[in-house]
Amino acid sequence: MNRLRALLGDMDENVPVLLDGGLGTLLQDHGLDDGGSGELWNVERPEVVTGIHEAYAEAGARILTTNTFGGTRPRLAMHGLEDRVHELNRAGAELATGVARRYGVLVAGDLGPTGELLSPLGAMEPTEAQVLFEEQLAGLRDGGIDVVLVETMSDLAEVLTAVAAAREVAPDVPVITTLSFDTNLRTMMGVRPEDAVAALAEAGVDAVGANCGRGPGEMEAIAEQLTRARADGLLVVAQSNAGLPQLVGDRFVYDASPEDLAEHARVLRDLGVDLVGACCGSTPAHIAAMSRALSA
Repeated sequence: MNRLRALLGDMDENVPVLLDGGLGTLLQDHGLDDGGSGELWNVERPEVVTGIHEAYAEAGARILTTNTFGGTRPRLAMHGLEDRVHELNRAGAELATGVARRYGVLVAGDLGPTGELLSPLGAMEPTEAQVLFEEQLAGLRDGGIDVVLVETMSDLAEVLTAVAAAREVAPDVPVITTLSFDTNLRTMMGVRPEDAVAALAEAGVDAVGANCGRGPGEMEAIAEQLTRARADGLLVVAQSNAGLPQLVGDRFVYDASPEDLAEHARVLRDLGVDLVGACCGSTPAHIAAMSRALSA
């Protein structure tokens, strides 16, 4: 049986499970410098991170995502934090689980790309990448995560190294994987939605899908391909950006309203998507609107 479905328990096949939305944009709204380390706020400004998790839980999200997208050693090294991988990831997981346990929801430990290209395109070997993900996952596991989320990937080889790391560090924890597809319905590395479904179903993940991208319309086209290629027992996930960023004054504002994402959530439901959330530019207001749309 699908481990994530078993963990969610009362999952209604006709109503998608609601995930949370963006973190980075909200951290920037609270003063995180462009290019700063959001993961450092897990220890330096934990009240802000906790407040974001609480707002998403209040909005109806059933899975909260840890503030650890850039939590691998190479990403943290960009900020001189490479020796704090376990500390920052464990702290991020503990903040999210502290909120989740109060609301009766789950926590997904977030793994983003390492930022390094794997061979033969780059210098990093898959075994090296797996070690990096294992290091990050040890902190997330020790912080109490319920699910592993491998997200915003372009290279299937990197996804598979993260999945292998999860099998080593947290073998009983369900795994969700999402890739970022562009307007040609391929990732930067040329992966198509059906390629992702086939490869990751074979790898034994619990859910596969898409996140980020250019907005709801594009995500709906991707979701249609994902659900059409769905393997038996595999859950499908979709998390669109809140449209495209538009420069308003001195800051970027995403152009999809909460009502736009509410309608989007209904479309994804009708397509058969199992896990629905949002990504860059989205807020608890977007998730709350999606929650109302899915429960109507």
